[in-house]
Amino acid sequence: MVQQIEFSLPVLKRGIHLISDNITAQLPDLPEKGLLHIFVKHTSAAIGINENADPSVRNDLHRSLENLVPEGQPHFTHLDEGPDDMPSHIKLALVGNEITVPITNHQLNLGIWQGFYFFEFRNNPAARKLVITIMS
Repeated sequence: MVQQIEFSLPVLKRGIHLISDNITAQLPDLPEKGLLHIFVKHTSAAIGINENADPSVRNDLHRSLENLVPEGQPHFTHLDEGPDDMPSHIKLALVGNEITVPITNHQLNLGIWQGFYFFEFRNNPAARKLVITIMS
């Protein structure tokens, strides 16, 4: 059986945000075993799983990505939506726009310190849409 849910996150400022509660609030009762897949429907934002206990992890990741792919590089030619446009696409390519988590005993089978991260790469973002697919 496959279930699918599409929803929008609230507008989040540029940076990395813990969205575990946003995700779990959308979930129906989970099957005994299966997979949960999350897909971000945008080319300038990403999703990942990482350490959820210490907010400094998000800050360090954000600063590192900003240093790795800074705005204003002279070789960027895709600037249709501003100076953050091409760097956002590169960061998405590095981080990714989808994740899959196992479901075991009706629960997401995450590690004890793992949470869902949403990476917002744009200076002036809009609401972002995510698609959750549950496969049992």
